[in-house]
Formats: sequence, structure tokens, C-alpha cells
Amino acid sequence: MTQEMKAKDVVARARVKGMHCAACSARIERILRARDGVSRAEVSLAAESLEVAYDPGQDSPQAMAQAIADAGFELVFEGPEASGPDSATLHLALSGMSCAACSARIERVLKAADGVREASVNLAAESASVVYDPRQVRPGALIQLIADAGFGAQIVSRSAAQFEERRREAEERLAAQRRELIPAFAFALPLLVLSMGPMLGLALPDFLHPERSPANFALAQLALTLPVLFAGRGFYLRGLPALVRRAPNMDTLVAVGTGAAFLHSLWNTVLILMGDMPTHRAHDLYYESAAVLLAMISLGKYLEARSRLKTTGAVRALLSLAPDTATVLRQGQLGPEEVRVPAAEVIPGDTVLVRPGERIPVDGVLVSGAGGVDESMLTGESLPVAKAEGDRVAAGTLNGAGALTIRADKTGEDTMLARIVDMVQQAQGSKAPIASLADRISAVFVPAVMAVAVLSGLGWLLAGAGAPFALKIFTAVLVIACPCAMGLATPMSIMVATGRGAQLGVLIKSGEALQLAGEAGVVIFDKTGTLTHGKPELAELFLAPAAGPAVPEAELLALAAGAESRSEHPLAQAVLNAASARGVAIPAPEAFQALPGQGIEATVLGRAVRLGSSASAGEAFASGPLGEAVARMADQGMTPLCLEVDGQPAAILGVADTLRPETPDVLARLKAQGLHLVMLTGDNERTAKAIAARAGVTNIVAGVLPDGKAEVVSVLKGEFAGTGRSVIMVGDGINDAPALAGADVGLAMGSGIDAAVESGDMVLLSGGLGGVLTALALSRAAMKNIRQNLFWAFAFNSIGIPVAAGLLYAFGGPTLNPMLAGTAMGLSSVTVVGNALRLRFFNP
Repeated sequence: MTQEMKAKDVVARARVKGMHCAACSARIERILRARDGVSRAEVSLAAESLEVAYDPGQDSPQAMAQAIADAGFELVFEGPEASGPDSATLHLALSGMSCAACSARIERVLKAADGVREASVNLAAESASVVYDPRQVRPGALIQLIADAGFGAQIVSRSAAQFEERRREAEERLAAQRRELIPAFAFALPLLVLSMGPMLGLALPDFLHPERSPANFALAQLALTLPVLFAGRGFYLRGLPALVRRAPNMDTLVAVGTGAAFLHSLWNTVLILMGDMPTHRAHDLYYESAAVLLAMISLGKYLEARSRLKTTGAVRALLSLAPDTATVLRQGQLGPEEVRVPAAEVIPGDTVLVRPGERIPVDGVLVSGAGGVDESMLTGESLPVAKAEGDRVAAGTLNGAGALTIRADKTGEDTMLARIVDMVQQAQGSKAPIASLADRISAVFVPAVMAVAVLSGLGWLLAGAGAPFALKIFTAVLVIACPCAMGLATPMSIMVATGRGAQLGVLIKSGEALQLAGEAGVVIFDKTGTLTHGKPELAELFLAPAAGPAVPEAELLALAAGAESRSEHPLAQAVLNAASARGVAIPAPEAFQALPGQGIEATVLGRAVRLGSSASAGEAFASGPLGEAVARMADQGMTPLCLEVDGQPAAILGVADTLRPETPDVLARLKAQGLHLVMLTGDNERTAKAIAARAGVTNIVAGVLPDGKAEVVSVLKGEFAGTGRSVIMVGDGINDAPALAGADVGLAMGSGIDAAVESGDMVLLSGGLGGVLTALALSRAAMKNIRQNLFWAFAFNSIGIPVAAGLLYAFGGPTLNPMLAGTAMGLSSVTVVGNALRLRFFNP
């Protein structure tokens, strides 16, 4: 049974084939959650994906796939990716295959190659997956082997391969639906004219007139209906088996509703041919209801599928950023030679040349050249970023003017671009808590609708309304119900919002994070690296009054820098940079000890050095000239570092970390939105207040150690518990990871292309504080969109089903024609998808 996820559980992801409505996804979840060893199972109807957490000692992907296959669906689990110095996975797009013999030949050729451990070829998808040892064989050699066998091969990334396969299948389904629509409407429209013509005053020829030739009238309708039933046969092939398995879905509703109308009409046709009241029965035919219903519902499903295909545009745009080829510099007989190779063949350590106007194919370090690189497609920042030797660059970004020579260190699936695509796709398949109500209703919706349809039909029949009217009510109730609209309401908005977020430089990792960010009530900022640049500088060096011979300033700076040379604290780098800038040699310490939350102790040049905060310094720094200097620096927003040499006060180093220029404006706009802002800092309270005053924050928690930040987050979560407002923690993901994890939403500030994409529930790829506004605004827009979708989905069913059941008719109002009911059902899903697509144009 479903339990809390355990430490030994593993998470697997799979594609789900064969789903057509929310009842399908709900059934798959029920089957998996009921299995021993499965702790969590989430199915996204919109993304057609599954994420399941299970105990590998109790269950397996193969067993789960079989259980789902028995229910009439198909699971295709993602295979594990081999990676490491002796194992890698290569994905290929193949061409030239025409039969199973071709795919088998390619497999044999690959498996026979040295260094290849496993190879599998998919004929239908025209793809291959190869696990190989990169020390023994290069991808180019494997491609050449396939070419020698008479076929074509091109390297693609795993993300691109999976995405393109899904998109190809979606386009094939769309094309099949389009082909079915043509005969459906070609025969349904004449049928509608034939059946409804006499009622509308249209003259029919005598040989088709229901009064003069009832048999011809009935047979003509039957002949026009059969092609429509054949075109819409999928509803019956999927819906009736689902009913037999006692797991009815939307297709079941359509199949039973239209099937009942057709069988009723067919029986009347038989009676007409037998001469049993032929004229009367000619007016009791509902062929047009069955045919037009199928045609209109098929049109609605086609429009829905076409709209859903548009939701993949953001991922496709990200994938298109990766160039197909790269120029690699390799040593030739006369020196370095430029070799043009597929980008997927570049390996870490290769030297890549990128000319002006080309996209960078790898993540790496710039070894020569300089210029501006356009990173807007990854970070959302519109201005090019200046790059010089030693700077990092990312795959997918665009080189401006100047040739760049890059040493690759991450290629293929390891690049930041590939990881972003993976995370976006995973987020698009995730669920938000707000979807739970729709999920619970979807699980019982179809059986409940069938019960309402039967009871409504029987009720009107017992009330004396007659069998034709009862059949009309029965059919209308079945076909107006729309579980698809409920099932798509949340996941479609999540898909579009996460894709749009990636385009704006906001990486959203889950639907839950999207919802909680949209409910933000408190935003906590870590000061260093978030509100400030995170690059402290030595602003002042105040020497202590000397009782004896004064120690030269350069010597004191050398002692301080020597002690700090072993420290990893951000302030240490400010001291080291100052020493280097002033040409002071930095000695290596003979001994070193870090004192968490207090400072450091070291032995440098034989002298005992202590450097730390004023709170942990001796009494000498609390009064007199030194105390005044500490207070003055703190009031000016500097962090005073107290230096002691051989146990005596020696100097105070004033280190300042400047605010980001956008900080005051961003915080002012957040406050205007009614958000409660809090600043966390390890600085003393005077320094913290000085910085907070410039930033515009009134709620400060000063003097907090790194491990205490999570405690502050926990306290604030307790204060806001039950209010419906969430606590957001914004940090750089370096020394505040526990606080990011402890908040309702951890929002990690990236630093340009080196963003820590694994940190936090959301990541601001641009590294700018303005991304917080974008993330929160997008989250609110997405939640508003989801609520609109849910409202219309529930309102549609809540109003439509009673009307279809004849509620208005009971009070003297009209009934709902089954054809109109089916049209409304088809369009309800289109409305939900169309509304979600509006998020593609979101701008903060």
C-alpha cells in the first residue's frame, strides 16, 4: 500500500501511452499505489508521464509495466544512463531502415565493435541506444560503422531523442485524427441534413421522404452513419474494453452513449423493414445523434491535441539552442588543425573554436580570446556578458564579436543546458497540491456519470416521457460529461508555466513549488550574495594605538592575509585580494584553525594571529578608540574584523559588501505586494541595520550562524502556519542550503551560467534579484490560470450534467440535444487548453 517514501526507494520515470482522459490517469495511479513497495505514483495526463517511487526489493519496472498493460495502457520506462570514465551512452537517430532485418543488422554491427557493451535499435522510432567505453571507441567510429553497413546515423542527446520521439508520436496521432475527421464530417453533415431536413422545411425527394419511403429514409441514414462509426471506431475499441475491465473512461461514455443511439435506431430500422409501423418509426431514428456526436467529439479531441502540441514549444526552443556541430582543434603534423565534428562527439578536454555568431557547443573555460556572449536564452538577461580568459561559458549561448577558444569540461548530457531541459521536462510532469481535488473526483467521475445517465433515463421513462425521450436524456448525460477538462486543468498550466519560466531565466522544478510560490506570504533573504554582490572588499584598515613599536601596516596585512589564506569564508577573499592589490607577499601559515561563528586562529611567520568578529574579540575592541572604530564601521555597513597578534590588539579591517543596484527597488515592489520581508545575516546588529536601511528591509535577524538560518525559517513557518501563506527563502545555495531546503520554497540565486541548478525548488538563472519578482509573478499567474481552468471544468460539469438530465425541462424549460451536448464536451477541453496556452505570453 502507499506509504511515505523511504530512504531505500528509487524514483523511476516512464512515458504512459494509451491515456485519453483523467479517468485513465487516475486508474493508473490507483493500480500502482496499491502495489506493495510503491510509496508514490504520480501520472500527468498533459505530459503523458509517470513518476513512481518504489522499493526495488519488492517491485520492479517490468512488473509495474505488466500490471499497467493488463489495464490496457503501456509504460515505457526511461533506461538508466551509463556515465563515467569507462562507460557512456550514445543516442543515435537512424535513417535508411525499411524492415526488422535492417535494425537487426545495425545491432549486430554495433555489438561486434570493440568497446561496445550494449546496443539496441528501435525500428519504429528510427533510433539506437549504445553503451560503450569511450577509452576504446569514439562515437564517430560507431557512426562510420553504421554508414559502412548502408545506413545513416546522427548523434542526438537523450533529452532531444525522447522529446522528438514524443513529438513525432503526437504529430502522428494528430495526423491520424485529421484523417478520421474528413470522412466523419463528409458523411455526418449530409446525414444531419437528411434527418433534420423535414423539420426545418427542407424538401426531400419522394424516394427519401420519411412519410412516402420510410425504408429508404432509414437505410440511407444507416449507410451514412456506418462510415462515421468506422472513423470513430477508436472510441469503441478503447471504451468498451475499459467497461469490461470495470474501469470506464471518457471513451466509454462516448461509446455507450452513441452506441445506445445507434442500436436503438438500428432496431427501429429492422422493424421498419419488417413493416411494423414504418412511418411512425421513421421519426424515431437517432442515427444523426450518434454520427454527429462522434464527428463533433472527434473535432474537439483534434483541436485539443493540436493545442497541447503547442505546449512543448518552450522545451523545443531550449533544445534548438544546442548546435549540431563544433569546430575542434586537434594536433596535426603542422600544428593545430580545425576539425568540424558533430557536437555530441566532443569530449571533456577537447579544445573548441567558436567563431563570431556561432553558438557555443559545450560548457567549458575560455582559454583564449575575448568578447561578449549572449546568455539571454538561458538566463533571460538581454545584454551580452563580457568574457575573458578564465571565464566560464555554457552550451547554447551565442558568441558575439571575436573568436573564442574553449576547453570543454562538460559535454552532451552533462551540460547545463541539457540539465535544464531535463528539469523542465520533469517539472512539466509533476503535480501541484491543488490538483488533488480534481484527481479524487476523476477517480469516481465516469462511474458516477453512468449512474446518473441510467437513473435519469429510467426516471423519465417511468414518468411516462417515452423511450425516445429517455434515450435522448441518457445519451445527452453521457456525452456532455467531460473528465478531460478536469484532468487537464492543472497539468496544462504547469506545463506552459514551467516552459515559460525557463525562457525567462526561472527554472521551476515542480508543480508544488509553483503553487507554494504563488501563495507567498514571507520572503526571507540571505544578505551575502543575494541582496549584496557577495564579493566583499577591504574598505578600511584601522591600526590599533601601539604601546610599543608600531607594526607596519603592510606587515599586519601580510599576517592577516596569511591566516585567511586557508579560510573558505567570503570575507577571507577580500583580505587576500587587498594584499595582492597592494603587492604584499602572502606567507603560508604554519598552523590554522577555523572557529565556526567566531573567526580563525593561525600561526604565521612564527606569530600567533587571531582574526574574527567584534563579538568574539577581546575587551580591548569594545571600548576606547578601537570600540569607536568598530561602531563607526558597523554604522557605515562595514563588517569589522578584529585582528590580534601575539594576543595583543593590532588592527580592525573594515570589509564591505556592496548592495546590488536593483535591491532597493525589488524589495520596495515586493513590500507593495503585501509580502513580509526578512533579512538574515551573520553581521552584528549595527552593521545589519545599516545595510537593511539602504536596502529597505525593517525585519532583520542578525548574528545568525549558517546552521541557524534553517531554524529561523522553521520559526517563521510556524508563525504563518494555517494562514495559507508560504515562506520563501532566497539564497545563493552555498552556505544556506539547509535554509533553502527547510522553506516552503527554496529560491536559489544563480550566478550567470554557473547557476547551481541543483539547489532550491526554483533557480534564478540570471543571478539578478529581479528574478524573484519574475518567479513570484509567474507563480501567481499560473495559479490564477489553474483556478480559472478548474472553475470552468467543475462549472461545466456541475451545470451541464443536470441540464442534460432534463432538470430545466422538468420546470418547463428546454432539453439539451445530444449533439449540442457532445459539441460542448469537446469544446470544454479545448477551452481549458487554450486558457493554459495564454501563459506562453506572460511577461512580468
